Amino acid sequence: MTVTPLLCIAAGGLLTGLLAGRGSGGVWLAATLAGVSAALAAAVSVLAGGGDWEWRSGFPLGGESLHLRLDGISAFFLVLLCLIGVAGAVYGRGYWEEAMHPRSARAGRIWWSVLLLSLGGVLLASNGLHFLVAWELFTLSAYFLVTLDRHRTEVRAAGWLYLGASHAAVLALFAFFVQLSVRTGSWDLGPWPRRTELAPLFWLALFGFGLKAGLFPLHVWLPAAHANAPSHVSAMLSGVTLKMGIYGLVRFSGWMPVPLGTGWVVAGLGVASAVLGVAFALGQHDLKRLLAYHSVENIGIILIGLGFALVAIEQGGAAWGKLALAGGLLHVWNHGLFKALLFFAAGSVRHATGAREMSRLGGLWRGMPWTAGLFALGSAAICGLPPLNGFVSEWLVFLGLIDASLAHGSPAWAAFPAAILLGATGALALACFIKVCGVVFLGAPRSMAAAQAHECGPSMCGVMLLLGAACIAIGLAPVVFWPAVARAVGAWQPAWGGDGIPAPLVALGRAHLALAVLAVLAGWGLWRKSRGQHWVHARTWDCGYAAPTARMQYTAGSFAGILTEWFSWILRPERHGTGPANPFPAHSSHSIHTPETVLEKIVEPAGRLILRASIVVRRLQHGRVQSYILYVLVGLTVLAGWILTEGRS
Repeated sequence: MTVTPLLCIAAGGLLTGLLAGRGSGGVWLAATLAGVSAALAAAVSVLAGGGDWEWRSGFPLGGESLHLRLDGISAFFLVLLCLIGVAGAVYGRGYWEEAMHPRSARAGRIWWSVLLLSLGGVLLASNGLHFLVAWELFTLSAYFLVTLDRHRTEVRAAGWLYLGASHAAVLALFAFFVQLSVRTGSWDLGPWPRRTELAPLFWLALFGFGLKAGLFPLHVWLPAAHANAPSHVSAMLSGVTLKMGIYGLVRFSGWMPVPLGTGWVVAGLGVASAVLGVAFALGQHDLKRLLAYHSVENIGIILIGLGFALVAIEQGGAAWGKLALAGGLLHVWNHGLFKALLFFAAGSVRHATGAREMSRLGGLWRGMPWTAGLFALGSAAICGLPPLNGFVSEWLVFLGLIDASLAHGSPAWAAFPAAILLGATGALALACFIKVCGVVFLGAPRSMAAAQAHECGPSMCGVMLLLGAACIAIGLAPVVFWPAVARAVGAWQPAWGGDGIPAPLVALGRAHLALAVLAVLAGWGLWRKSRGQHWVHARTWDCGYAAPTARMQYTAGSFAGILTEWFSWILRPERHGTGPANPFPAHSSHSIHTPETVLEKIVEPAGRLILRASIVVRRLQHGRVQSYILYVLVGLTVLAGWILTEGRS
C-alpha cells in the first residue's frame, strides 16, 4: 500500500525540518512542506477508501513494540493537522519575522517541527505508552511556542497556567492507560470486547481529554494561552491541539465500552460549553481572548454531536445518532479552518497596530481591506451563516437533534432543548461578531496606530485567502467532503458506515450554490449601479453630530452591554471609573472588566486553601525524632483499631 512510503517521507521531511530549524528558514519551510504533503496524501488515501494501515516494528521502544495505526478517525484528524500545520508555518515566517525576533524565531521553527511530529505521533500511536510519550512531547512543545515572547510577565504566567493544566490532564491519562493495560494485560490499543470492567475508566479519559479540549469548566488555561501566544501559534492551539482532546474522546468511546449515561453527560457538557463559551466571549474586550472563548463554544458544539451519538448507541443505534456524530466530526474540520482564519486575521491586526484591545482599534477596513474582508468571512462561518462551512456541520447536528426530538423516549426530552440552546448560541455568536467587526474594522480609528494601519504581507494574506476558500468550498459542495466524514463515522461505529450521501445534504449543497450565485449577481449589480454616482461619506455611528469624534462611538462594552447583563450571574462583570462631578467635568471614565470567573473565583481560592493546608502540614516536619516516633505509634494504633473493627464485622 502507498501509505507506508508516504508516512516514511513525511517523517523524514519533518525530521529534516527539525534539524534545519537552526539554519535557513527557507530550508526548514521546504522540508516541512514536503513532510506535511506526504502525510496529507497518506491520510487522503485512507479516507478515499484505500483501507486502514497498521504497522508494528520488530524492535522495542521503551520496552514496547512500536505499533502505528492509520484508520478513518486518525486520518480525518491528520488532514486537519496537515492543513493548519503548513498554513501556520507559512504564516509564521511573515508574522514572526527573524529580523524582529532573531532568537525566538529560530526556536519557534524547532518547536513547531516537534509539535507537528508529536501530534502526528498521537494520531498514529496504537500503544498506550507511546501515546503518552507523544502526548507529553506535544504538551511541552506547545508550551515553548506559547512562551516565545517570554520576556513579558503575562506570557510567562499564561505559559505556566497552560503547563499546569496540561500536566493535570496527563496525570489523569496516565492513570487511564495504566489501568487499561492492567485490565487488558497489554499496552496495545485497539477495539476491545465489550468488557464491563473497562467502562468506568472512561471517566478518567473524559477528564484528561476534556481538560485538553477546553470544555467548560475545564477551560481555565485556554483564554490566557490563546491570547498571549503568537497568532500563528494561537491558530494551531485552537484549530488543532484542542482537537486532540476531541480525538481522544472519539477514539476511546469507539474502542471501549462506556458507562451508561455517558452520552447524557457529554451532551450536557457540550451544551454548557457552547452557551457559556459564547457568553464569556461577549464580555471580552481583547480580540484574541474573545476568539479563545469562541473555541470553548465550538468545542461544545462538537461534544453535542458526540454526546447524542453515544445516546443513540444506548438506544440501539438510532439513525439520528449518525447525523449528530457526522455534524460533530465535520465541525472539527470547519472549526479548525475558520478559527485559524480568524486568528490569522487577528494576528494581521496585531502586526499592523501592535494592539489587541478593541477600544484602541477602529476604521481598519480602509488600510486593511483584505484582512477586514477575510475576518468578516470567518465571522460569518463561525456564526453558522449560509452558504459557508459552519452552517453545514451545525445543520447536520440540528438534523440529528430534530430527528431525536421526533422519536419516542427520553432522547426527545433532551434533544429539543438542546436544539433550542444550540440555535441561541448561534444568535449570540452573530451578535458577538457584529460587535467585533463594527468596533475593530468600521467607524473611526481610536488611536494613531489604527489610523496608520497597513495591510499584511503576501504570505500572510495568501494563507488567509486559502483558508477562506476552504470555508467556501465545504459550504458550496458538502457532498464532496461527505465520504471522508462517513469514513470516520464508520470507523467509530461500523453499523453506521456504507450508506450513501444523505438526501438533505444534497439539497443543502444545491441551495448554497443558488444562494452564492444570487449573492454574486446582486453584488455585481450594486457595483455597476454605484459607478459614477456621488456618495456622501459619514462616520459610522456619528449619531447626527456635526463634528463627531472617535470617543463618541460604541465601545466593545457598550455594544454588548445588554447581552452581557443576561449572563451577569456567571460573568460577574466588574465596573470601574469615576463619574462626572459637575455639568462640565474635566475628566470622567467608565470601564467594565469581565474576570475569568472559574479561574479567579473557584480555582485560585481552592489553590490558596491547598497551599495553606500544606504549610500547616509542613510544620509537622520539624526534625525531632521523638515526635516522629509518636506519629508512627499513633498511626499503628489507628490501623490496629481499624483491623479489629473490620474483623468483628
